[in-house]
Amino acid sequence: MNINGLHHVTAIASDPQRNVDFYVEVLGLRLVKRTINFDDPGTYHFYFGDAVGTPGTILTFFAWPGARRGTHGSGEVSATAFAIPPKSSGYWLERLKEYHISAERAPKRFDEEVVRFADPDGMLVELIESTADNEAMPWNESLVSAEHAIRGFHSVSARLQSATETAKLLTETFGYRREQEAGNRIRFVAATNREIGKTIDLISAPDVHPGRIAVGSVHHVALRVPNDQEQIAWRDKLIGQGYQVSPVMDRTYFHSIYFREPGGVLFELATDSPGFTQDEAVDELGEDLRVPPWMERARPEIEKLLPRITVPTNATR
Repeated sequence: MNINGLHHVTAIASDPQRNVDFYVEVLGLRLVKRTINFDDPGTYHFYFGDAVGTPGTILTFFAWPGARRGTHGSGEVSATAFAIPPKSSGYWLERLKEYHISAERAPKRFDEEVVRFADPDGMLVELIESTADNEAMPWNESLVSAEHAIRGFHSVSARLQSATETAKLLTETFGYRREQEAGNRIRFVAATNREIGKTIDLISAPDVHPGRIAVGSVHHVALRVPNDQEQIAWRDKLIGQGYQVSPVMDRTYFHSIYFREPGGVLFELATDSPGFTQDEAVDELGEDLRVPPWMERARPEIEKLLPRITVPTNATR
């Protein structure tokens, strides 16, 4: 068994409308699913991704209005990176400038062009020019030029006080290969023939204080497993290695197990199936609030607690 790269990344936002505006209008992602935080049903959980919610394209947010901002530090994901086509950096720098978003062309990283900026809640986002992946399905209603549109995840960067044991987990357990190193950054690549979301960078930062996870932070990183059977096998293997692993949890669109890796980042192993089209047709994804079947009776009360949101379109821009 090997891990097939990133499944999704989940972060924390404050204002839900501002979150939707940024990721749909500015970055051109599709709101694949509007649902609720199953552990906090009075708040939204948004899923942004490609046209159909392909694993490896999905950035999700818990939207907690009024919550305080986190503190960036060690033991957390320091940057979430999307892949963009080659020669797209100039387009994105101009686009972000148009929206009054401060962005910079960062130094090349392993010969790849990097555009860096923060989202409205202070979460660091990167756009990295890289090889296109045919697995991601472009959204034909995106507000971003199709020529330069985001193609799913490139990578996540995790800043750790010590990367040694996390590196062993990635290579010896998950089957990643240690590919490149520069300064205090080491790149690990999943043993998969997919380009999408196959990379994790570990940054050694022994003198950096631990971060505090809150608004503007990545809550957890989900890695991709194909099915329930392999997930159970992974759970048994991780427990056998001494990790405290959660029971399997039904997240409606995938099944999940959680554990904390040695550097402090919360990892999830999520199944590819059932997928995001089980309760909505592809052309209707994200249009209506979805709640899990076991909470359907509480829908009227839940809807009263949630603020209304409007999804940007060409007509509303």
